[in-house]
Amino acid sequence: MTAVDDRPAQTTEIGRDRRRKEDQRLITGRTRWTDNIQLNGMLHLAMVRSPFAHARITNIDTSAAKAATGIVDVLTGADLGESQGVCINAWAITTDQVTPAHVPMPADRVAFAGETVAVVVARSAAEARDAAELVEVDYEELPAALDLKEAAEDRVLAHPDLGTNKSALWRFDSAEAGTGSSVEEAIAQARTDGIVIEREYRQQRLIPAFMEPRSVVVDPTSEQITVWSATQIPHILRFALAASTGVPESKIRVIAPDVGGGFGGKLQQTPEEMIAFAVARRLGKPVKYTETRSESLLAAHHGRDQWQRLTLSATKDGRVTGLKVDLLADLGAYVALVGGGVPVLGAFMYNAIYKFPAYQFNCQTVLTNKTWTDAYRGAGRPEATYAIERLMDELAAEVGVDPLEIRERNWITHEEFPFTTVAGLEYDSGNYEAATARAKELFGYDALREEQRLRREAGDPVQLGIGVSTFTEMCGLAPSRVLGQLNYGAGGWEHASVRMLATGKVEVVTGASAHGQGHETAFSQIVADRLGVPFEDVEILHGDTQIASRGLDTYGSRSLVVGGEAVVQAVDKVIEKAKPIAAHLLEASVDDIEYAAGRFGVRGTDQGVTIQEVALATFAAHNMPDGIEPSLDADATFDPVNFNYPHGTHLCAVEVDTETGRVKMRKYTCVDDIGVIINPLIVSGQVHGGLVQGIAQALWEEAVYDDSGTLVSGSFVDYLLPTSADTISFDIDHTTSPATTNSLGAKGVGEAGTIASTPAVVNAVVDAVRHLGVNDIQMPCTPERVWRALQGAGSGGQTTEAAAPHFDPSTGMQGTVDRTDGAEQ
Repeated sequence: MTAVDDRPAQTTEIGRDRRRKEDQRLITGRTRWTDNIQLNGMLHLAMVRSPFAHARITNIDTSAAKAATGIVDVLTGADLGESQGVCINAWAITTDQVTPAHVPMPADRVAFAGETVAVVVARSAAEARDAAELVEVDYEELPAALDLKEAAEDRVLAHPDLGTNKSALWRFDSAEAGTGSSVEEAIAQARTDGIVIEREYRQQRLIPAFMEPRSVVVDPTSEQITVWSATQIPHILRFALAASTGVPESKIRVIAPDVGGGFGGKLQQTPEEMIAFAVARRLGKPVKYTETRSESLLAAHHGRDQWQRLTLSATKDGRVTGLKVDLLADLGAYVALVGGGVPVLGAFMYNAIYKFPAYQFNCQTVLTNKTWTDAYRGAGRPEATYAIERLMDELAAEVGVDPLEIRERNWITHEEFPFTTVAGLEYDSGNYEAATARAKELFGYDALREEQRLRREAGDPVQLGIGVSTFTEMCGLAPSRVLGQLNYGAGGWEHASVRMLATGKVEVVTGASAHGQGHETAFSQIVADRLGVPFEDVEILHGDTQIASRGLDTYGSRSLVVGGEAVVQAVDKVIEKAKPIAAHLLEASVDDIEYAAGRFGVRGTDQGVTIQEVALATFAAHNMPDGIEPSLDADATFDPVNFNYPHGTHLCAVEVDTETGRVKMRKYTCVDDIGVIINPLIVSGQVHGGLVQGIAQALWEEAVYDDSGTLVSGSFVDYLLPTSADTISFDIDHTTSPATTNSLGAKGVGEAGTIASTPAVVNAVVDAVRHLGVNDIQMPCTPERVWRALQGAGSGGQTTEAAAPHFDPSTGMQGTVDRTDGAEQ
């Protein structure tokens, strides 16, 4: 592993609250979203979408639409044929994974409500949308696989030609992997002389709901086809377009201009991008497609949607001995770009910060006739953290101790780092004790527990609940060898170039592609600090495959810890390239040259030249040392040897009205350890945004389908996103355990708030009413669900039916689960 660089800071940029460079143009309207792009002769597209979840297309009549004003053409899947390519799956999690062909616009059968069956091409977007209403499509409706558990039993097939809904069964067993002992033996032993807790949790389906709807512009009018897209992954999209259409990669340029959020929802090769690409090539004219908000909620990929069945074994005093996870994961109608890999990422995190000696994970991915699912902020890690943090609260209740005490009995102590977990990962650094102690202090934990006791004694109808979440995550999605072992279709490296201009300014080209994270600011601070130049003299270029020809884009909290480290290494190469030139200019030996704060000096003297002076001399090349090229520019590609492991302690207090079920947040405190912080202001923004998204899953958000497969939460009237009026102020702080996997000592932060906050809130809600007989409430914890749980408190307070079929991925056997306590019947 790379050792942490302990050189003293040369400037004050790292750790400084810098307002984002990007914001000035964003808030003054001087930006370019994809939908703002206008090209001469550009045509507009509108999609005709299926209203059925599963149906055979028997006829498409486009004549009325073609006769409408301003219409250039109306095309079907049969018209485009193979020219539209396919949407690829980059992560077949097993060698026998069942993967349905995902044609962007099918000609014969639709597999989810919202799938495109025809595209209208018009002079204006309004004319295209109007004409789309005139396309008449005849369907033969087919039975739809909608319920995840029933789909896992193949009661109805989402794709009849495949013969099954089961896509892949992915397993990990610590005894087989040599990372731990047998979980079955641990559970059997605990049934004799310890504690066994069995629970089933539901991860509801969520919608990323990014601020800017997806949009794509394709210009085929030159030798190189240019694609502008509101995407997180311009480099991966370029590869996917080339690989699936046969157009040479060198003939495709992809630009991600200013992108208004993504949260994983734009980590995709979308059918709409493929259709626009095919239509533009067919007509030889530029085309644009921008989805409506309703289309975004309906057809852009969704997230989560799992059933989690867990068995935890422990000694009688609450020391964990084993953990078994059986997971059903809904893929939707197709296996998306990452698809089944999302729950696999979570597989390594169910053990969390705890010293489990035995662990088993079984995940069955399942095809249904719903919108396809893929990465959503956290991608597998929030699901895992939710499950284990809920279980730890259950263990604390069983043992009769405070939830923080049960965690302390089982967590990895700071003296034990680096620590190899039962899942086989090596956590490089951390201090759970310090983060928890600071969080308790800020939160006023003991005082709130006392208030809770008094309210319970008084029989107050408004009860106080306190929730705990002590999390870690694997992020900085990167180690190419590890990804290869998991059968992922790409690497995890990142590339950067640093150019010293003759004027002394610095251009940095990064393969990371920003969509709201603040790359331009944070990377400028890193370069200014490392190179010793003014912050204002650094320009960051990104998001264009013609300018940044190499890169693997932005997701998984990897931009800073992978992309930022590539920038650091490129800067260091610039300095090393400049040293012999500086030595020549100073008439000194290279061995005597020192570099600090942007200046090369001769050891023991006051002689020196600045990096800007060396850059100008190199540009002129009038006085270069022999054998040295006249360039300071440098490239670097960084591929870390390990993931990155931020952690933290989140504490939440809620008030629950036991008469109405209403939940009101009272206080939220989090102390995260994300290593060395580059820009505290950006970090605060990331944490606050992440917290709100995680809290929203706990209390408000859920994508709901009716019995026919129609999305009934298809607008913001029914899909409840919180506003600032729905949330409270958060108290945030940090402890610092520098990462050892990059020279910055930094850890990821983009997903931390989302991962930790959901279980903290639900634990708080359950804690408020546990003494009334409730041990779980299915998310989101709406007033109705909380009220119903209280009414059914005698059966454990679950809000779902008493028993339902359950498919056990580890055995292939079907049983029933009593959802009040998770025990098999």
